[in-house]
Amino acid sequence: MDMDLKTVGDWFLNPLVARILIVLAGLVVLRMVLKFMHRKLEGPSRPPELRYRLHRLIKASGYLAAAALLIGVFSKYLEHWTVALGVVGAGVAVALQEVITSIAGWVAISFGGFFTLGDRVQLGGITGDVIDIGILRTTVMELGQWVKGDQYNGRIVRIANSFIFKEPVYNYSGDFPFVWDEVMVPIHYGNDAELAREIMLRVADEVVGEYVPLAEQRWQAMTRKFMIDNAMVKPMVLMAVTDNYMEFTLRYVVEYKIRRLVKSKVTSRLLEEIDKTAGKVTISSSTSEVTVIQQQQPPQP
Repeated sequence: MDMDLKTVGDWFLNPLVARILIVLAGLVVLRMVLKFMHRKLEGPSRPPELRYRLHRLIKASGYLAAAALLIGVFSKYLEHWTVALGVVGAGVAVALQEVITSIAGWVAISFGGFFTLGDRVQLGGITGDVIDIGILRTTVMELGQWVKGDQYNGRIVRIANSFIFKEPVYNYSGDFPFVWDEVMVPIHYGNDAELAREIMLRVADEVVGEYVPLAEQRWQAMTRKFMIDNAMVKPMVLMAVTDNYMEFTLRYVVEYKIRRLVKSKVTSRLLEEIDKTAGKVTISSSTSEVTVIQQQQPPQP
């Protein structure tokens, strides 16, 4: 019995075992501290975005503290394992190439200004709003697919951060949080073209006119930041002719998140105003003529 107690005592007094126990105790304490800090952040008093960022900061600080604890406790042993660690590190780097690239992608996203939380982006063919940026993956609430327009379909997509080095990144809401949209209206030949143009501009000013001053301001900032020409952000009407009708296209800027809603409102108002013209402006449509050619039967003998 005394021998067993001595063996156990020697085991606990072993420097390596003692360091392992210190690390385990430190990780337990660190976990308790982090959980306490996370609980303190909950509550309606803080804005959701601030709360999210603080949660991410606490989580990242926990990883750094755990790494510092491990390095600090085992620093004496690391000196003797330098060569072995180098060999192992090279093997791990090859085996985890995609993981390392994703971490590098996270650094590029965090400091490169590609996008941030809440931005509407297209990444690797997936379009959606960024709801989380992790060390390895970016999480997107997807738009489109079987749902028409810029509407959520309910599917959450996680994309490896390594895409940042392989594919283009489309940002709908970065420096210029507006997009151009168009509504095309076919008008009969012989109708009052000037009245049609006037109606379309009046409706555009009514529905989307509030976006013009802010869009102009943001576009001016774009011209100072990038080598880009000035653009027309005020509503404009473009006209073309086809075989069947005059084609009037209303072009305007709108906030990217409500593009489909505004397009529906613009279309409804245009129909209302055209109906009030008492036939001076009427909507046309394409017509097709089908000609059936009957083959003559040869005379019977």
